[in-house]
Order: sequence, then C-alpha cells, then structure tokens
Amino acid sequence: MSEIKTVGILGAGKVGIVLAQLALAAHYNVRISGSGSVQKIALTIDTLVPGATAATNQGVISKSDLIILAIPLSRYKNINPKLLKGKLVIDAMNYWWETDGIREEVLDPLSTSSEQVQKYFNKSTIVKTFNHMGYHNLQEEARPAGTENRKALFVTGDNPEAVDQVAKFVDSMGFDTVVHYHLADGIMTEPGSALFGASLTRSDLKNVIDHFDETEFGKRIRANQEI
Repeated sequence: MSEIKTVGILGAGKVGIVLAQLALAAHYNVRISGSGSVQKIALTIDTLVPGATAATNQGVISKSDLIILAIPLSRYKNINPKLLKGKLVIDAMNYWWETDGIREEVLDPLSTSSEQVQKYFNKSTIVKTFNHMGYHNLQEEARPAGTENRKALFVTGDNPEAVDQVAKFVDSMGFDTVVHYHLADGIMTEPGSALFGASLTRSDLKNVIDHFDETEFGKRIRANQEI
C-alpha cells in the first residue's frame, strides 16, 4: 500500500474537525469536505483548521491516500461507492439515534455497521477506528509515542496489511492501538458497549476487549450472531 501523505476527511463536524487538527499536527496534508458548499466549509476550515484544504467529496477523495468517513452513519450511502474504489478507508462512524433516526431504517440488524459499510463500498478497504473515543478526548488526549499512560484506540478490519497501516497512522496521530483482524469485531466499540465513550490506556482497553463476551452487551451480540 502507498505511503500516507495526504489525509482526506469526509465530514466537517466535530469529529472530522478534530481528526483534521490531529492530522495537521502530525504533519499530514489534509483535505476535508462537508455537507455545505465548498465556500461555506472553507470559512469553517480556515478558522478551525488553518492549513487544511476544503474541497468537494470528489476533490478530497481523488487527491488523498487515506479517507476517513466522519459523517452521520445514515448518510454514507449518499457517497457514490465508485468514488472510493481502490481506497483505504477508515470508518469512524457510529449509529446514533439522535442524528440517524430509527436504527432498523439505517442498519440491517444481522451484521455490524462496518460490515455494512464495507459491503456498500465493496471496492474499498474498510478499517474501523476513531469511533469509540469522544471527540473531546481525541482532541485532548493525543500524546507522543512512549508517553506514560498514553490512551489507546481499537483498530480492526479484514485486511491485515491495511489494519497494520492504519494502526501506524493512529500511532502517528497520538494514540496507542489494540489491533484485531476481523471487521465484525468493531461491534465491541459501538454504542452500547463498555468501550463506547471510554478513554483508556492500551492495557485497560485490551482488558475490556478480552472480557467483551462476558458483558451483557457482548452476550446479546453473540446471541444474535448465532441466530
């Protein structure tokens, strides 16, 4: 896979802005799009992320080595999957009823959200991360590698090479990682899980993940998977 030099972020909301700030601080080129016109988004970007470039979705995707989906989950199908063909894509989205509406209208209950995102963008490589830590924590907890009590993020996907590359990217953004190689394991970090909203060190994060199946949420998920 090609070296990551330019990071493209689809979504100029709170998460997208924070990730853009972290990426700039890590010396990446950053391109970002939002739901409004490029001119409108540019005003926000110039104020909150000076140095980033506002563009259309196509302008972001075509010139970026890595794409981050930081939009409401209910809107990912507004993006033509052909635009993301061949791209490495981070799914930082979660189902959230206040913005997405009724869950059954957004998601098939028989698979995880990231699996459905991967199915839709079937010519792209999806890796799940940046979704379980709140944007305030992402902004405030980023630290250089080796810092004591550095916080960690879960990274998972079905393509080991892509997962490892994204894990290195996450490390460069200021966080340790716990890595899995099964996209469906992203459910461990989605709303309802013990990890959602948590800001933990690598050892604590790994401990919670290792005991996922023992939680009530984990038991419900595993029971549904066996149906």
